Amino acid sequence: MNKETKVSTDAAAGVTVAVVGARGKTGRAIVSALAARGVPAVPVGRGEMADLGAVLKGCRAAYLMAPNLHPNELDFISVLLGACREAGVERVVYHSVAAPHAPDMPHHVAKAAAEDLVRRSALQWSILQPCAYIDNLLPGLREQKPHIAVPYNVDTRFGLISLADVGEVAAEVLLDEAHIGATYELGGPELLTVRDVAAAAEQVLGRTVELEVSTPKRWSLAHRNSVADSTSDTSFDLREIEWLEAMFSYYDNHGLSCGALPAQAILSRPTRSVQEVLRTELSQLETFTNGS
Repeated sequence: MNKETKVSTDAAAGVTVAVVGARGKTGRAIVSALAARGVPAVPVGRGEMADLGAVLKGCRAAYLMAPNLHPNELDFISVLLGACREAGVERVVYHSVAAPHAPDMPHHVAKAAAEDLVRRSALQWSILQPCAYIDNLLPGLREQKPHIAVPYNVDTRFGLISLADVGEVAAEVLLDEAHIGATYELGGPELLTVRDVAAAAEQVLGRTVELEVSTPKRWSLAHRNSVADSTSDTSFDLREIEWLEAMFSYYDNHGLSCGALPAQAILSRPTRSVQEVLRTELSQLETFTNGS
């Protein structure tokens, strides 16, 4: 066992971590990373919110994460922080977002306000600000005709990071007291456009990847019409559509640049590249396509 592994093992000894949203994709990545370090995780979801005190009792640390596009993130995080204090949780890590102070994106601003609440919570805290996930672009690439569909400019740049790396960073920050009081922006190893991702996917798959490009307004109109049509099935309400249109408009003009060094430093290795993630996640599809 090397020194670094021993430090990680010692830090994890006797620790139980509550993970809010543990059954979602980010939560599952965090739980998996904790399990790899020998740390049990207590899932906190809708079913556990009714008796948070009992659920959190005995947990030394908690990862706090609101559901995506939550209508009142500030109150949600306030409830979690209060429950952590009452249950004797010593350490919290809050899942924020890259560029939380961008006023054009309402759900980002909500996270900025929640960050302030975390900082004033009297708990030992850390804040993570991840960029968009590489994994968000995988569903279309897994289809018979691989494609990437986005309602914004495919030539603005993003600091895309892998979901697995976010999970591992979260685990490290939860378990190492050296991160108390720190706020980390989490980006991947390079700034890329959606067009770059499509080109990388073509190399991995050996096939053409179509780019299906719309605009924020066209995307919003289509989803608003679905809400108005009682026979259509849409997963968004009007508020969520408005917030997502605002986010896509921001992406359309600015992308979402994000620094690479914090995640790399925390993991003591380079974060996974887009090519690496695509090779891992699309390998079965590649094998099927090539008939091997």
